[in-house]
Amino acid sequence: MHVKIDRDEPTELHEQVAAEIRRAIAEGEAQPGERLPPARDFAAVLRVNRNTVLRAFRQLRDEGLLEFRRGRGITVAATADHGAVVAQTRQLVRLARRHGYRRDELIRIIESVD
Repeated sequence: MHVKIDRDEPTELHEQVAAEIRRAIAEGEAQPGERLPPARDFAAVLRVNRNTVLRAFRQLRDEGLLEFRRGRGITVAATADHGAVVAQTRQLVRLARRHGYRRDELIRIIESVD
């Protein structure tokens, strides 16, 4: 997987790393089930702090794109399409909460749209 960052870019480094991994998944460079290199190795190649890579990995895990497995490392969990759906769903849940909707109400709304 080819990942590049631009230190002159105003975007934070962890965001750049996450975006590059998203791109690699979307373009098929990283397939579901494929293991990613350890954060330490990834950080050494990119010349960034390991915590920067870990922050990107956690963000992608929260989006549903990566899966952390004890003893097996970090693997690609889903396609970029799945990650986009998860991200949009999180936004919808936040919007619903801001407007006072409970989970069961939101589920009913979603089911009625179907």
